[in-house]
Amino acid sequence: MLPDRFSEWARPFFAISPFYSGAQPALDELQTYRPNNGTVDVPWLLDHPDTSVVDVRSPGEYAQGHIPGAVSAPLFSDDERAIVGTLYKQQGRAVAIERGLEFATEKADALAEAIADAAGESPFVIHCWRGGMRSRGVARLCDQRNLKPQLLNGGYKSFRQAALKSFEQHRNIILLAGKTGTGKTILLQKLSDAGEQMIDLEGLAVHRGSVFGAIPGRDQPTTEQFENLLFPQWHQLDPLQPVWIEGENQAIGRVHVPQHLFEQMVTAPIALVEADRGSRIEFLLKDYEVVSDENLIDAVQRLKKRLGGLRLQQAIDAIHDGNRQEFANLTLDYYDKSYGKALQHRHPDEIHTVSMKRPADPQAVAPLIELAKSLKTTTTGR
Repeated sequence: MLPDRFSEWARPFFAISPFYSGAQPALDELQTYRPNNGTVDVPWLLDHPDTSVVDVRSPGEYAQGHIPGAVSAPLFSDDERAIVGTLYKQQGRAVAIERGLEFATEKADALAEAIADAAGESPFVIHCWRGGMRSRGVARLCDQRNLKPQLLNGGYKSFRQAALKSFEQHRNIILLAGKTGTGKTILLQKLSDAGEQMIDLEGLAVHRGSVFGAIPGRDQPTTEQFENLLFPQWHQLDPLQPVWIEGENQAIGRVHVPQHLFEQMVTAPIALVEADRGSRIEFLLKDYEVVSDENLIDAVQRLKKRLGGLRLQQAIDAIHDGNRQEFANLTLDYYDKSYGKALQHRHPDEIHTVSMKRPADPQAVAPLIELAKSLKTTTTGR
């Protein structure tokens, strides 16, 4: 594979690139090249979410993590990067540059057309890993085609740095907590509909948080991409107003909540919603009716050490017998006990209980909002 700082050794490649007509630009000119529409930085990009973004890194780089909404228009495919990188290591820079030139020459027209189709006639932002030769070379190509490219200062690297730094910023978090089956995710949306700030971590993670939380037909993002999706939402929050976040472990399926954000979550006040066990079981049965028996068995087997062999077998037998209510009842014993232990680590004064007639009860929204107001007043008065 190519070195992370590909642009450092590839400068001669871009200096003689056939992307450019007529006399080849000097290397120092390319290094300082600014498109006709100029450059933008990360804060500007966040404040203009409708701006089209074109990512010219390889598909593999893009898959690992990208700016939300960015279109992938790679200068090199993953195989091409691997080929050029291998040539660089084994036969030297000159041979690698020559092969890279062949790849770029073959696709210059197609690349420009793809970018034009994706970006349209409005100004759009191009970036590579750190705003180096890849993005500058492609921006110059676009300028020559009368497109309207802008460069992202610092590239994707600057976006990642800003994202990770942002999670250190304090927000007035209120954790929406409750036992399994209380409909917390639906309540979050109802709070948002009522004008409250909220972040749905499970929605961004494409996972509902438990071993049964995988969403059929949808893959989770990488942790890097989860952070990228979270960043614009975190950035736009009013720091003076409360923000509702569902109480989570740091791991949500295979992704992890950023450390600085999680540290704020574990010290935030808790709004604990409660509903009776029977209504929670009914809610869960409806919520998980699309999950196959095979997937349920697969998930519950990951709880073997915690459930014990006998209870695990009882849960599996219940699924085989088509008795999902008994299955839910058995697994709720574990989850309710686990939830109770987690709350024992918090001071009782930090926990504020809101009772509901049923899971996701819309009548709970008003008292939750009143609770947020009282917590804000208490915090301000300290």
